[in-house]
Amino acid sequence: MSRHPEVLWAQRSDKVYLTIALPDAKNVSVKSEPQGLFSFSAVGPQGESFDVSLELYGTIVPEGSKVNVGLRNILCSIQKEQKGWWKRLLRSDEKPAPYIKVDWNKWCDEDEEESIKSDLASDDDRTAEIGDDESSDDDGMLYLPDLEKASR
Repeated sequence: MSRHPEVLWAQRSDKVYLTIALPDAKNVSVKSEPQGLFSFSAVGPQGESFDVSLELYGTIVPEGSKVNVGLRNILCSIQKEQKGWWKRLLRSDEKPAPYIKVDWNKWCDEDEEESIKSDLASDDDRTAEIGDDESSDDDGMLYLPDLEKASR
């Protein structure tokens, strides 16, 4: 019998992000179909099998989807067929299974998406400026009292 790994999800207008929390996964298999069917299977570190099948809310573009297998988790970026915000992850309006949770670290509301994109662009600009800046390392540091003077 197989088990379900924890699945964290977040979305943007053009993508859905699924993070499958399964450290040291082996034999990872991820499949997605245009009608929104997503399936994952893998073998855990103790040889136990894990799988999950999801019927996503909308249609997707399997060719535009990416999978990154890491040491701690599997990251899936799934391209939506039509740009827009889904009301929920799954097509069914029933309460999702307890192993499916919102990924608050990646979550973005509709009205925040544009500002995040512009922030990321300005961060890239700032990164280029940091190397040019010849300020001292003390800039921005909190004042800490000299403990040797205080103990006298």
